[in-house]
Amino acid sequence: MALELKQQVKLSQQLVMTPQLQQAIKLLQLSRMELVDLVSQELQENPVLEEGIEADEDRAAVEAGTPGDSPESHDANEATAEMPESLGSADEAPGTEREATDAEKIADIDWQDYLDSNPQTGMREVMGPDDRPSIDATYTRRETLPEHLIWQLQLASLPVEQEIAARFIIGNLDDRGYLQSPIDEIARQSGVREEVILEALAAVQEFDPSGVAARDLRECLSIQARALEIGDPLVLRILDEQLDLLIKRDFRGVARALSTTVEEVAAASQVIGRLEPRPGRAFGGDEPVYIVPDIYVYRVGEDFHVVLNDDGLPRLRINSLYREVLAKGNPATKDTKEYVGDKVRSAMWLIKSIHQRQRTIYKVMQSIIRHQRDFFERGINYLKPLNLRDVADDIEMHESTVSRVTTNKYAHTPQGIFELKYFFNSSISRVQGEAVASESVKERIRRLITNEDPRRPLSDQRIAEMLRVANIDIARRTVTKYRESMNLLSSTKRRQVG
Repeated sequence: MALELKQQVKLSQQLVMTPQLQQAIKLLQLSRMELVDLVSQELQENPVLEEGIEADEDRAAVEAGTPGDSPESHDANEATAEMPESLGSADEAPGTEREATDAEKIADIDWQDYLDSNPQTGMREVMGPDDRPSIDATYTRRETLPEHLIWQLQLASLPVEQEIAARFIIGNLDDRGYLQSPIDEIARQSGVREEVILEALAAVQEFDPSGVAARDLRECLSIQARALEIGDPLVLRILDEQLDLLIKRDFRGVARALSTTVEEVAAASQVIGRLEPRPGRAFGGDEPVYIVPDIYVYRVGEDFHVVLNDDGLPRLRINSLYREVLAKGNPATKDTKEYVGDKVRSAMWLIKSIHQRQRTIYKVMQSIIRHQRDFFERGINYLKPLNLRDVADDIEMHESTVSRVTTNKYAHTPQGIFELKYFFNSSISRVQGEAVASESVKERIRRLITNEDPRRPLSDQRIAEMLRVANIDIARRTVTKYRESMNLLSSTKRRQVG
């Protein structure tokens, strides 16, 4: 069969998201701080956008500390934030008559009325002393472990070869403060003899924090024991000979191996337990992230009121100077008017998208309160199973929209600060009655372990039996999964002797 090329016309339909819809979806999943950054970037890139000035009554409310209103209180402003029909999509099919250009459509808008209405985004501008950054934003960067050690190295006045070797040693430490490379490898990298490397290592191991540059846990704890002048021979013998059994909490095995009593081993283990197995802990980890709630939930009488946190977020509006550019009879060129028209359209879409974001967050939080009212009134033990579809059906939106709204959003409630996703839980069956939320079960497990006898810790099987008595049908493996998710040790490692 011969091969040939043919042209074929095919008509098909496909769903394509407009840039405006993509922007609206992006804004939904942004956290409050990310939204602030995006608005700041848009203010820099779009000359049509500017920060509005608050009305007197709004400013007075902010200064008086009055909680903000719900999105329903902005209904009068919503119309101004909506996209005017004359700024619709430029891709609409033309009719039989010639349609006006975008510049002519924009010029037909009564800009004075639009600007006087001062469209709101649901965000207020905080002015004056309250607009200053919080004190945690003025802190300096945390010193890293290598920087801390190099500073001490500069004060140590070591011989040149040892200082070179010490710098290579410091460069090969991990986040825990342990030396990762063998001595021969460091000697090959630095070009320094191994005996000099060992001398430099001994010097670095005398630095702060105690135990740094150790090659294993036994060496790390032994360095700290010497620095603290711990002279108990049993402690030193355990570190030198039976540390593996001690890690497994096998006190009886340690006692048999060292011909001593379990009580003495328990006392020695308490001394060892005060040592730091990760010397670099104080210098490791990410910088702390301070959570600013997106939503405040207040209880007033028998009702809960939702207040969106708009402190520090600028109010956006269209710059009045560009009204003249788009006015009829303006001598500006066609390209200039088209450029300004595009920027105005982009700015108005941003204002509309932000306003819609605020309204959606408000609706989702109201729905969560309706479903989890017992939690807001009585605490975590009364948290109910909830999924995205329940809220989506309640507010008549898609599940994906609810998922985006609850991502990286936090609510300040009478029970504390929680991520919105915290309120969505899988269900655990009861022996009798309605199901219970998984987070509520986790809290019960945590309380049982906290209140247990440390000499006789509860096994996962025992916890499952106790929960079953409390009308919660749960398997032992589920208890193990929940315990590990809360970073709680097993009963064997929680056991204390003496």
